[in-house]
Amino acid sequence: MTTVTAPMIRARKGGAKLRMTTAYDFPTARIADRAGADIILVGDSVANVVLGHEDTLAVTVDMMVHHTAAVARAEPRSLIVGDMPWMSYHVSPEHTVLNAARLVRDGGAAAVKLEGGRKRVEMIEAVVDAEIPVMGHLGLTPQSVNAMGGYRVQGKEAQAAYEMISDANALVDAGVFSLVLEGVPDRVAQIITAEIPVPTIGIGAGPGCDGQVLVIHDVLGLGGGEYLPKFVRPYANLADDAVEALERFFMDVEAGSFPSEDETYHMPDESFEILRGFAEGETIAEF
Repeated sequence: MTTVTAPMIRARKGGAKLRMTTAYDFPTARIADRAGADIILVGDSVANVVLGHEDTLAVTVDMMVHHTAAVARAEPRSLIVGDMPWMSYHVSPEHTVLNAARLVRDGGAAAVKLEGGRKRVEMIEAVVDAEIPVMGHLGLTPQSVNAMGGYRVQGKEAQAAYEMISDANALVDAGVFSLVLEGVPDRVAQIITAEIPVPTIGIGAGPGCDGQVLVIHDVLGLGGGEYLPKFVRPYANLADDAVEALERFFMDVEAGSFPSEDETYHMPDESFEILRGFAEGETIAEF
């Protein structure tokens, strides 16, 4: 089956809805790909859902390369997008390109994603000039949590919405092949989607985007019951299923019913008799 590419994603503008989710390792990548994901984002959300941090700011380029490479080893058909972590694209265009190249060369990503509007244009242009596809990200940008004063919906006021629309056009001019809109009022997302020529992928941005993305742990119910944002719809409750499975395993261990005869390796009687002979008179108990 043909591997999805960034030009293929761009060409889907206005067509069939794009299907995107996150993955952070080999098994979640295989699950996402088998389910038919067009795009797998190795998100810096690994900090929250896998590593237990309160925000995404703790993630480094080395950590993102590590998790991206694990996803790439699953050899998915999906387009692999590596998230550029905080401070990996803030210093200079040269620094940004080198960090993006690490996600591609060492991590196996086919594209990168970075957050922010017009102030990131120079960085995006440099990465695109290095022939690395870039996915943009506007609205609620988690790496800006301290500047925003928390995780808040963005663009609710007219001026802020206008600025976001201007940012979207600037990112397109800089060369992004798609744009994530997170925590954005539906009308604003609809305006941006209608105005720009690249696909928008919503997360908490209403149904009018060209595609949707959710964190895989949220979809599968692997978060352990923590608070979920309004825009998350769990489609399973695997955390409780996993706890129940382990409880049953532990009960069988305590009862002595695991492992059974069928789950146990046996030594041939002849080999055991030879082993007893090796003991040279020492006692080996009969079993």
